[in-house]
Amino acid sequence: MQRALSLPNSHFSFSQSSSKRCSPRISTLTRSSLHASPILGSVRSFAAAVPPPAADYQDAPHNVHQKKIRNIGISAHIDSGKTTLTERVLFYTGRIGEIHEVKGKDGEGAKMDFMDLEREKGITIQSAATSCFWGDNRINIIDTPGHVDFTIEVERALRVLDGAVLVMCGVSGVQSQTITVDRQMKRYQVPRLVFINKLDRTGADHKRVLEQLRDKLKLNAAFVTIPIGLEDNLEGIVDCIDMVAKYGEGYNGQTIVTKPIPEHMLKQAKETRQKMLDMLMEGNNEMAEKFLENDFDYEKFSREDIKAAMRKSTIARTFTPVLCGSALKNKGVQAMLDAVIDYLPTPMDAVNKALDINKGEQEVQLVSDTKQPFVGLAFKLEEGRFGQLTYMRVYQGKISRGDTLTNVTTGKSVKVPRLCRMHAADKEDITEIGAGDICALFGVDCATGTSFTTGDVRYALTSMHVPEPVMSLAISTKKKDQGGNFSKALHRFQKEDPTFRVTQDPESNQTLISGMGELHLEIYVERMKREYNVEAVVGKPQVSYRETLGSTSHFDYLHKKQSGGAGQYAKIIGYLEPIDVETDKTNEFSNETVGQNIPPEYIPACEKGFMDSVNKGPLTGSPVTGVRMVLKDGAAHSVDSSELAFRICTRYAFTDAFKEADPKVLEPIMKVEVLVPSEFQGTVLGSVNKRKGQIQLSETGEEYATIIADVPLNNMFGYSTELRSLTQGKGEFTMEYKMHQPVMRDEMMRLMEEWKKKQAEARK
Repeated sequence: MQRALSLPNSHFSFSQSSSKRCSPRISTLTRSSLHASPILGSVRSFAAAVPPPAADYQDAPHNVHQKKIRNIGISAHIDSGKTTLTERVLFYTGRIGEIHEVKGKDGEGAKMDFMDLEREKGITIQSAATSCFWGDNRINIIDTPGHVDFTIEVERALRVLDGAVLVMCGVSGVQSQTITVDRQMKRYQVPRLVFINKLDRTGADHKRVLEQLRDKLKLNAAFVTIPIGLEDNLEGIVDCIDMVAKYGEGYNGQTIVTKPIPEHMLKQAKETRQKMLDMLMEGNNEMAEKFLENDFDYEKFSREDIKAAMRKSTIARTFTPVLCGSALKNKGVQAMLDAVIDYLPTPMDAVNKALDINKGEQEVQLVSDTKQPFVGLAFKLEEGRFGQLTYMRVYQGKISRGDTLTNVTTGKSVKVPRLCRMHAADKEDITEIGAGDICALFGVDCATGTSFTTGDVRYALTSMHVPEPVMSLAISTKKKDQGGNFSKALHRFQKEDPTFRVTQDPESNQTLISGMGELHLEIYVERMKREYNVEAVVGKPQVSYRETLGSTSHFDYLHKKQSGGAGQYAKIIGYLEPIDVETDKTNEFSNETVGQNIPPEYIPACEKGFMDSVNKGPLTGSPVTGVRMVLKDGAAHSVDSSELAFRICTRYAFTDAFKEADPKVLEPIMKVEVLVPSEFQGTVLGSVNKRKGQIQLSETGEEYATIIADVPLNNMFGYSTELRSLTQGKGEFTMEYKMHQPVMRDEMMRLMEEWKKKQAEARK
C-alpha cells in the first residue's frame, strides 16, 4: 500500500509502502473560533503556546507546590452523572468516608448537593467547591449544575478554572446543554478531557458518543481507555497507553487490580491505541516527526513520549483525551483522576491577563508567583449566617488572614477576618493562600466579578459572560408584614446570581423577577419561602418581547406648544433604519447635522429622547432593539426652545416614524431538546407541533428518541406537566434561549391590544 505523510508547517512529505497499517494524514488543526472576552481580546492562553515571562519563577522553592495543583470543573448536560462522579472522586481520594447517592435516597445525599432543594429534586442548583488529594497532587474541584437555567454557575466556574472534565452520558451522547458547556469552555479557552459515563446502562455505546464529539463539537478526540463489556457486562477498562486491563475490586471498587488485556479485546485495544496516536499526531508536530524517524512504527512510542505529547496537546486544546466508565458502578474513575493529573494544566501553565488601570487600561500579563503583588478575582458569592462568603481565585501573590485588600472597582479597602477552603457546605479555616489556588473569604463585601489587589498595583481582571434573562414573573407577598424579609431575599438573590434581575413595572407598580427559565424562578420562590419564611404570590409568566423595524422610515417633526409665557419649540428631521439584529442587538443614535440649525447643546437632549423611546416601544411597551436614529437637520427658537422641548420632540418623532417603518414584535425562541422512550416519539412530536415548534431533529435510538425543535417560549409554559402525562412520567426536556424572531401578525395585534388595555387601566 502506498501512503503519504505530510508534516504540518513543512515543505516536504514522505511516502512509504506498507502492507500492515495506514499512516494518518497529519496536519495542523485549527479549533473553532473562540468568543473574545468583553474587555480583553482573550481571557488567557497557555504556556504551551505563549511562554510566560521570567520562566525561572516556576522552579523557585516558593512556587514549586503549584506544579501539584489542578483547578478543574466537572460539567455536563443535566443527569449525566456529574455529582455521582464527584462523590466517587471524594471517596477514592479519602475526602469522605462513605459514598452517598444523589436525591438523598439513604437520608444523607451526595456531599456536593448540600442544599435541601438539591437533594429533594436530585439536581445541582448551585456550583459547589471542594479540595482533595490524589497522590501528592491537590485537586480543587467545582461541581457545576447541568440544567440550562443555572448556566451562570458554569460560566463563573469556567472563568477561573484551568481545566475541566466534560461528562457525557454513554446512552444520550451530545445533548443540548453539552453544546452550551462546550461553547463556554471554548469561550474561556479551557482545556478539557472527556469522561463517558453510564456505560452500565442499557443502550450505552461509547463509540457513538466519540463520533458525536468529533462531528457535533468538532473535537480532535480519541479514546485513552475503553470499557471491558457494556451495560450489565461492564467489568473494567483497558488502558490503551499502558496496554493493560484495570479492574476495581473491593466493596466500592477502591482497589485497582491490573491484569493482561482479555484475549477477545486485544485486537480492539491495539486498533484503539493506533487511532489514538493518529489523532494525537494531528495536533503535535514533535510526535509526527518522531513517527517518521521510527519508520512509521507505532510500537516505538514509549509511555513517556505519549503522555508528554498528550499533555502538551491537551493544554494547547488540539487534542481531547476520552476516558470511559461508570461512576455509579465504580468503574474507570481512578483512571480519570490519573488523567486529570497527567494531562490538565497547572496554574503556571495558564497565562492570564489583566488591565492596568493606572496606565490607561494597558494589558499586562499576570505571573502565578507568590512573591508578586496580590491579584485575585471574586467569582461567586453566598450569604450565610456569618455574612457574605466570597469565593476567590488567586492569580498572583498571596494573602493571609488579617491582610487588607483593595477593591479595584471602588478603591475601598477591606480587612480579611477569616480565610477558608470549602468542602461543599463545610468550611476549613486556613491562615494563608497563594497564587494558583482557590479559597473563600468572610467579611469581604463586593459584587460578582470584582478584582482585588493589596494596593501595590491596580489590576482589573475580565469578568464572566452573563446571559440576558428570557422570562419574568410578577411577584408579591401574601402578607403585608413580610415586606422586609421579601426585600432582603430579593437583594441577596440578585447579589448572588447575575442572571436573576428584579425590576418595578412603572405602569402596574408590580415587582417583576426575571431569570433564565421557569425552574430558575421557581427555585428562588421556593428558597424565599424556606430561607426567609416569605409566602410569595406569583403571577402569570411574562415573556421578554422586543420590538424592531422592518424598513427605513423618515421623520420631519415639529413640536410646538404655547400657553402664555415661554413655550416649547423644537423641530427635527432625519430617519430611522434597522440594524442587523443577528449581529448587533444595540441601538444607535447618530448626529449628522451640519451647521447650527439645532444648537449643539440640544443634541444630547435628542439622544436622551431616543433612549427614552427605545426603553419602552410604542407597540407593546417592550424594549426596542436593532434601531439606528439618524438626525439630519432641524430648527430651534431663540426663546421657546429648550432641552425638554427637543427631548419631547424626539420621542414623538420616533413614535410616528417607528409605526411607519414596518414594525415587528420579536419573541424569544427556545431550542428545546426532548428525550423520551421510543414508543412515545410520535405522540411527543405531535405535542411539539401543537406548540408551533419547528422540528430540527428527530432521532431514534435503541430505547430512547431525541427530538430537537425551535419553539416560542410563550408556548412552552406548562409543557413539563404535559410531557409527564404523555410519557407516563418517563420523558424529560431541556430548553435554552436561541434567538428572538418576529411573531405572527395575529399574535402581534393581540399583544398590541393587550398593551392598549393595560395603558387604559393605568390611566383610570
